[in-house]
Amino acid sequence: MSNQPVTEALKRVLADTYGLMVKTQNYHWNVEGPNFPGLHALFMTQYSELFLAVDVIAERIRALGEKAPGGYGEFARLSKVRDGDGEAESDDMVRDLYETNLLVLAGIKKAFAAAEKAGDDATVDMLTQRIGLHEKTAWMLKSSLPKNVKAKRKTG
Repeated sequence: MSNQPVTEALKRVLADTYGLMVKTQNYHWNVEGPNFPGLHALFMTQYSELFLAVDVIAERIRALGEKAPGGYGEFARLSKVRDGDGEAESDDMVRDLYETNLLVLAGIKKAFAAAEKAGDDATVDMLTQRIGLHEKTAWMLKSSLPKNVKAKRKTG
């Protein structure tokens, strides 16, 4: 049942999602400033959703007959997401999470294309939900930035 292009793309999505979860949780723990209560809660909502998502993605990989990656080294090798800076200013944290969500979104779209090409409707459905969620999260993060703080829009 395995479809290697799909499972390889999903492994990268899993690693990116896990990396974003860890980065978001780091920022949740370390955010400071006048927007602390709102950002602390927003980041918690986001990393909690990502925690659930990694399980769904990993289980889809398993359903396709492959083993899911599960170690930091393997995730680091597969992921484009880089560690966040817990010493950063709150606006920089928000901007970093915005840009990282766009990076993860680009990887999800690549996996979506592979699943669509393979006729893997279940994976397409799962990734459609992930796309919608990351687009909403990116919008929320960008909307949390002051007008004078520029958020770069990265697309893949």
